[in-house]
Amino acid sequence: MNNQDYMKRYAFIAALAALSAGTAAYAQQPAGAPEGGISPEMLAEISKGYEGDADDKAIRNALALTPIGTLAINAENAAMIDTHFSDRVRTKGITDQKSSGRCWLFTGLNVLRAKMIDKYELPGMEFSQNCLFFYDQLEKSNLFLQGIIDTKELPFDDRKVDWLFSNPLSDGGQFTGVSNLITKYGLVPAEAMPETYQSDNTSQMATLLKLKLREDGLALREAYESWAATTSGMSSRKKAIAMENLERQLQDMKVQQLSEIYRMLALCLGEPVKEFEWTRCDKDNNVVSRKTYTPKSFYDEFIGEDLENNYVMIMNDPCREYGKVYEIDYDRHVYDGHNWLYVNLPVERIKEMAIASIKDNVAMYFSCDVAKFYSRSKGVLDLANFDYESLMGVSFGMDKKERVQTHASGSSHAMTLIAVDVCPETGKPVKWMVENSWGPASGYKGCLIMTDEWFDEYMFRLVVEKKYVPADVLKMLEQEPVQLPAWDPMFAPEE
Repeated sequence: MNNQDYMKRYAFIAALAALSAGTAAYAQQPAGAPEGGISPEMLAEISKGYEGDADDKAIRNALALTPIGTLAINAENAAMIDTHFSDRVRTKGITDQKSSGRCWLFTGLNVLRAKMIDKYELPGMEFSQNCLFFYDQLEKSNLFLQGIIDTKELPFDDRKVDWLFSNPLSDGGQFTGVSNLITKYGLVPAEAMPETYQSDNTSQMATLLKLKLREDGLALREAYESWAATTSGMSSRKKAIAMENLERQLQDMKVQQLSEIYRMLALCLGEPVKEFEWTRCDKDNNVVSRKTYTPKSFYDEFIGEDLENNYVMIMNDPCREYGKVYEIDYDRHVYDGHNWLYVNLPVERIKEMAIASIKDNVAMYFSCDVAKFYSRSKGVLDLANFDYESLMGVSFGMDKKERVQTHASGSSHAMTLIAVDVCPETGKPVKWMVENSWGPASGYKGCLIMTDEWFDEYMFRLVVEKKYVPADVLKMLEQEPVQLPAWDPMFAPEE
């Protein structure tokens, strides 16, 4: 369609604006009807947005039988993007999270396995996602139940209490969980505790776990309410003693509740391995060593870095002030861990750190809004992939800040950032590539390629080793973090 066609479509907007001051079109309202509803006169004016001409009918006919995404494909951008990258991290193999929300876990472990494969010249290897997932679900269950205990004196309709019961458990997460869990429990190779049907397909298990946890949470609150009723007339001294007894009772209840959660997890995922034998081979599959390990000794020998302190989470959140440090309540997987801090920075500064890491052959935890402008056939994320405006005859004009503010966009998926193509003339990035966890047949050879323009609009989180973070950014970490509530949009778990 040409500009004249668009002008015809938008003409009714101007008409509505002219009528907004109470002109004749709005004068006739049904008796007793509140202002602000759609009157017959308003409906007549609004309906002019669809003219029913030949163009409109052709689009309507197409939409009746065809997905919107198919019709919106931009034919002028049909060619496959150049797959050359100036700098790329050495990796081997593509993982597959199947029908689960464990992208955060696969991504974090993929960052570590790339290091291990390169350092020890392995033919390939994969860490057990299932083993850490078991502990993740157990720890999150404890985080919820202890949260219910901590908020026992708040009313049931308090926003924090409501949030806890709305979010007792999920299989989503972020790098906080990776660092918390590995630090506490260690790592094992995939063959020591392989995937099960339930780890690959988490929805039914999750439904039952959440149902049980909500029931348990209610039981904890009811125990407190019963205590409060029986101690209302006590002296402050006797009440303090009674409170100590209550706290012990609630902790005993929690232990019993968690034992049932443990049983459910063990039935679905198997019990976490405590000791295992692993054979290390070189790139030619020659045996180098064969030893017995615990999860902690395996991690100490082959990775051994301080995940809690060696990494910095960088965000690009245009809704908040840059150069500030933020912390989100309950933004952790382990109750006795800590909420992960993030530094909010402009996207250009984030790119500088990302390029430095890639050039040094170090992959990074990366998260974005992956569903936006994603071409599945090409495995490419490009703002020019789809032309929804031409198809619908309307404009979509929100910027990144506005999309976040209105919940139209946010971090939804984690992947491993492994490559960048830097223009030799300008020194600026042209495109990026991430290793995904949707299997080798997905995307471009199991990876996704994104243009730099897409990166600007839909990248949100990057976790970078401190050695690639400039001194002034590290200095920002000394700030007292701004505390954000658990329901902040930036909390949303990546899946």
